[in-house]
Amino acid sequence: MSELERMVEGVVAVVRRDGRFLMIQRAEGILAGGAWCFVGGSIEPGEPQHEAVVREFREEVGGTVRAIRKVWEVTRGASLRLHWWLVEMLDEALAPNPAEVQAIRWCTRDEIIALPNVLATNLAFLDAIADDSLHL
Repeated sequence: MSELERMVEGVVAVVRRDGRFLMIQRAEGILAGGAWCFVGGSIEPGEPQHEAVVREFREEVGGTVRAIRKVWEVTRGASLRLHWWLVEMLDEALAPNPAEVQAIRWCTRDEIIALPNVLATNLAFLDAIADDSLHL
């Protein structure tokens, strides 16, 4: 099996409202439990990215979003590629899945950086948007 065949593809939902981003703290007992991050997860085989980001958002926090556009991509090592999507919330009602999410918080960029245990790819994304060249 080649390196590309072993690559895990994931999506990340970027929700921004009034200068704040929606962040979650991952539930204990799952991969990266306790870490703060944007909502996201794995793309299922054959699933388009824009559909995966909508599904993952619904599964993790119970909300409905519309995928607007892909804004960034990062590859971590030879095994993980994340596709970052700007999404629009279509409803305000969120109901976190306790098996995946232990907390939700709206944070400014600086507040995210100050959170304990933020996933490295999330900090890299914040660095990438620091000059607002991605027009979020």
